[in-house]
Amino acid sequence: MDMTIDFPGGARVDAHFGPFTVQTDQPPQAGGEGSAPTPFALFQASLATCAGIYVLGFCRQRGLSSEGIRLVQRTVPDPATNMVGRVELDIQVPPDFPEKYHEALIRTASQCTVKKHMEHPPAFEVRTVVVG
Repeated sequence: MDMTIDFPGGARVDAHFGPFTVQTDQPPQAGGEGSAPTPFALFQASLATCAGIYVLGFCRQRGLSSEGIRLVQRTVPDPATNMVGRVELDIQVPPDFPEKYHEALIRTASQCTVKKHMEHPPAFEVRTVVVG
């Protein structure tokens, strides 16, 4: 999939792909207006929502209600690098959610495509291309 990134003003940076536009901004203390999430927040959200898609699919396949289920994600920094050292994901289920599915939910959420790409990262190639 190709994405086109542009700069609509201020510290905003938008990504365009297919019929979608994803807007990002920086907080005021970093020179932005705080009008949209930061790119890193979107990265974190992509991980959590990907796991959520897998959990939702698990419930749908088994005819289980997803009502009352929430995922809570925390990132724990590595003190040596100040980068993400660990990602913790809690799948909160209501009391009436069948206990026999608890471990299966964990296995299902762990199949998230975004998580798998983090575990086996692609090679990156960044270059400039003169156009026009």
